[in-house]
Amino acid sequence: MDTLIRKCKSAKKPLVVAGCVPQGSRDLKELEGVSIVGVQQIDRVVEVVEETLKGYEVRLMNRKTLPALDLPKVRKNKFVEILPINVGCLGACTYCKTKHARGHLGSYTVDSLVERVKTVIADGVKEIWLSSEDTGAYGRDIGVNLPILLKAIVAELPPDGSTMLRIGMTNPPFILEHLKEIAEVLRHPCVYSFLHVPVQSGSDAILTAMNREYTVREFRTVVDTLTELVPGMQIATDIICGFPGETDEDFAQTVDLIKKYKFPQVHISQFYPRPGTPAARMKKVPSNIVKNRSRELTSVFEAFTPYNGMEGRVERIWITEIATDGIHLVLVIAPESMLGTSAIAKITSVGRWSVFGEVIETLTQANLKSVSKKVPNQENCSPCSNQFESCACSKEPEPCSCGPDSSREHSVLEECTVSMNGSRMEDRSNKNPIGWLLRKRRNHEHKKAENGGGPGLKKKRDWALGGWGIVDRALLVGILVSFVMIVAVIIHLEFRNRF
Repeated sequence: MDTLIRKCKSAKKPLVVAGCVPQGSRDLKELEGVSIVGVQQIDRVVEVVEETLKGYEVRLMNRKTLPALDLPKVRKNKFVEILPINVGCLGACTYCKTKHARGHLGSYTVDSLVERVKTVIADGVKEIWLSSEDTGAYGRDIGVNLPILLKAIVAELPPDGSTMLRIGMTNPPFILEHLKEIAEVLRHPCVYSFLHVPVQSGSDAILTAMNREYTVREFRTVVDTLTELVPGMQIATDIICGFPGETDEDFAQTVDLIKKYKFPQVHISQFYPRPGTPAARMKKVPSNIVKNRSRELTSVFEAFTPYNGMEGRVERIWITEIATDGIHLVLVIAPESMLGTSAIAKITSVGRWSVFGEVIETLTQANLKSVSKKVPNQENCSPCSNQFESCACSKEPEPCSCGPDSSREHSVLEECTVSMNGSRMEDRSNKNPIGWLLRKRRNHEHKKAENGGGPGLKKKRDWALGGWGIVDRALLVGILVSFVMIVAVIIHLEFRNRF
């Protein structure tokens, strides 16, 4: 952000800054002389831009009412509605600036949220994602609770499952008293049986230092209860490595917790001291120890095989996006016209990060009523999905360490990606020749495995050059030669400058 601000100032361009950082750190020197839109002032962004273009410095930071839910928007994915149910939080985590930026909890009314759900379903949305800094805290400021809201929303979902609901991140303290009611909602055929519950540490001593307001035992109660009551339940969690005061024993307890439950998704980050937070004043763990712990936990997590045994299963999927990078969680070959539809698919093979399948039957309105089967699902670490989800109390600013596709957020088997064979996919892939080569090779091996090679043989041959074609070899040699030439030129220039 600092670099962009400096560039705009040096170019003498009008500048408007928005989001959590200026809201939570409004006195930063870099923000002097620029206009600022607060996190709850997004509906006035046009006004701020117009005044800034006239040469004025505008700062809209405080507001007592919530932004309207029906503001004009362009969805990144037209089949997905990200619906904020509340802003702010009730927590006071020592490492987080959410409270600084978002303030105290502010919940939308049940009626306003239900009306928004009706509207987006009529617009053709196929998935509704409830977002919040902490969904479990919903309604405590207006005399209702999360189960009341969820039941009201579920009642409006089409019974054929053509529009699905996904519940966003919740911290353990505020759902403990509602576990059975939430489990009942998660069992509904129109609700993904997935929940993101960040634990942050497996040590009670560290949780106390973080001021997380729950114990490891209470977190286990959440996981055990939901897993027992919801068939196919998938739970993701977060871990912060190297929080101030974390000992080897504290970290070992965290590793043991992750090993016990083998969570399909673990969002791993290294502690980052945010200015103005209590944790920033605590004695830090040496950075080399923090990095080693992060690597160790990542290795533990990546050794899990959550999709093994799924080959041959027939499941219902929801097709919502086109794959271009080969690392989406669920891949099927299908025409682009199937986007926004549901289908029955057979799982043909699995990998560490992806599940491959083939479409058996497309579900039309005529046969949707006869299909209400739910399947296991999960969510990946996502960066900020929208303005209301960008500063979750459970998040740290570093990239997740949970895998190559950790920046995406999907539901396995229930939310599917179309993999295209046509020119559109090839055109996008060709922008990155190395990526194209590796994806081409992986697809080639995947087809061999399906034709009788088997997953074991596929693994052995995955990176063997012996099976590479002439074009593959030529492209690889060309890349290597180019790299050597670049290095030679750099060495030559360095030698000439010295002598």
